[in-house]
Amino acid sequence: MTEQVRRYGFSDEELLTVPTVFRNDLLAGSVVLVSGGGSGLGKAIACLAGRLGATLVLTGRNRERLEATQSLFQGAGIATEIRDFTIRDAEAVDAAIRDVWERHGRLDVLVNNAGGQYPQAAIDFSVKGWNAVVDTNLNGTWYMMQAAARRWRDSGTPGNIVNIVADIWRGMPQMAHTAAARAGVVYLSKTVAVEWAPLGIRVNCVAPGCCETSAFGRYPPEGAASFEQSNPMKRSGDAQDVAEAVIYLAASSGKFVTGEVLTVDGGQQLWGDPWAAGRPRWFELDYPAARLSNHGERA
Repeated sequence: MTEQVRRYGFSDEELLTVPTVFRNDLLAGSVVLVSGGGSGLGKAIACLAGRLGATLVLTGRNRERLEATQSLFQGAGIATEIRDFTIRDAEAVDAAIRDVWERHGRLDVLVNNAGGQYPQAAIDFSVKGWNAVVDTNLNGTWYMMQAAARRWRDSGTPGNIVNIVADIWRGMPQMAHTAAARAGVVYLSKTVAVEWAPLGIRVNCVAPGCCETSAFGRYPPEGAASFEQSNPMKRSGDAQDVAEAVIYLAASSGKFVTGEVLTVDGGQQLWGDPWAAGRPRWFELDYPAARLSNHGERA
């Protein structure tokens, strides 16, 4: 008998039909850019914004994936454009933001979702691996934020940034590189939320815990299993949980919210930690770990 492979996250049809608490014209007339919008959480966030009337601009590195998402959304009547570039390239970022303004004369919401990481013990990170994650998740997010803010400043129009970070509050074992980068984004966001308030620019973050998307399938089974054990609800969230949190901050519902982090994690920050590569034996509750002396020597 062939073992059934679990499908993680919503199907395309489910993304287009999953119920939402928001009215269907909430974002009508607005332009929303979602980086990393071709898959995973970015795709779910973009889909909900589009269903609520926004014109979408999706960015990412994988042109084929972006085109497939564009075709899906356009087939559902959602106006969608795509741009393929890496957010590590500050010049490409600036060109993309400039192109949005030239085509639409506006950008209402920037959702910085693009990022990347991989599970590994921190002691084994290579210099190249560390730099790649920090460059994408911290520097790339900053390039997008600054390019958009300059356009809003120069045009004299208000702006709205929502950064997708991570549930960093207890640390992220086996993900130290992205924990460091995402923590940087959180405090960068809090800082510029104050600096940019006179410009009418709001800056907030959404910090998902273990919310299920197709990305779950990229982790080993023992890693994915730990995600559902990481919070007191003993289950994963879903992409719509994150998407609706983003819309709350992006729409008029969040008009008096800036410099905030909305954590969507089922209580993970109060409870436990996911182990993306699988929980090490040392941290299993039934493991009789060797005691250490006060000097760090094994007793």
